[in-house]
Amino acid sequence: MVLPEDSNNPIVDALREITESLDRSTATLNRIADHYDKIVPVMKENADTVAEANRDNRSPLDKMYESVFGEPETTN
Repeated sequence: MVLPEDSNNPIVDALREITESLDRSTATLNRIADHYDKIVPVMKENADTVAEANRDNRSPLDKMYESVFGEPETTN
């Protein structure tokens, strides 16, 4: 069935409104996806940095000594 291009037809108006609504929703979802793609990698990197810092509880001075003199040998 072909609908006439009459602007007074309520079915045509409803279909146009649905199409416009879908276009707006798509634009909003694209903005959300762009934001997600920019923010999530940074958040993951920060979380990994914090996790590493929590595993390595040496003082900054110990880390400096290690970078200058190398890792100390452990004796058993």
